[in-house]
Amino acid sequence: MNTQVANTDMDQWLSQKLDELLPSKLQEIESNKTPSMAIIATKGTLDWAYPPFILASTASALGWDTSIFFTFYGLLLLKKDIPSQVSPLGNPAMPMKMPFGPKWFQDFNWPMPNLLMAGIPGFEKVATGLMKKTFKNKGVATVEELRDLCLEADVNMVACQMTVDVFGFDSSEFIPEVTDYVGATYFLPVAQKSDVCLFI
Repeated sequence: MNTQVANTDMDQWLSQKLDELLPSKLQEIESNKTPSMAIIATKGTLDWAYPPFILASTASALGWDTSIFFTFYGLLLLKKDIPSQVSPLGNPAMPMKMPFGPKWFQDFNWPMPNLLMAGIPGFEKVATGLMKKTFKNKGVATVEELRDLCLEADVNMVACQMTVDVFGFDSSEFIPEVTDYVGATYFLPVAQKSDVCLFI
């Protein structure tokens, strides 16, 4: 009987101590944890090339562990020369403004109907040139510069092996910093454990 009483007293004492110590210990563990972010980049057009690199470089600058998994058309962002273009076709939300000329001319919004854009040869090259010029005028880094910034900040860039195989790419076509050619089974646990996971 005395043993049972002693055990009950010990259980109550342990429970009380845990209630006192556990919250502060958990808070200490949380505050010492390095945040992490996983990005799945699936698109290779110029307008979609910016978000993964901007988010990854920002997260890395904040001290986060950051990884980007490049799959399907997003894999093109790992090529030595990024071939990205932009197409306003099918994207009515894209503003078309001129990056040159007087202020009133630059402020004018040029609504371009899809039929017109589809019928003009080379329109994508024009739109790409206008977007690059606009970014340059506003002091925005190029996609290549943002990618270099990510590499300098130790962002882990991972290529999808299945996409490499499907499109017949060779590893020599990609920047040498990319050393991981893996499948989704490798990256999904990384995404699962990350604090922030984005699909772009």
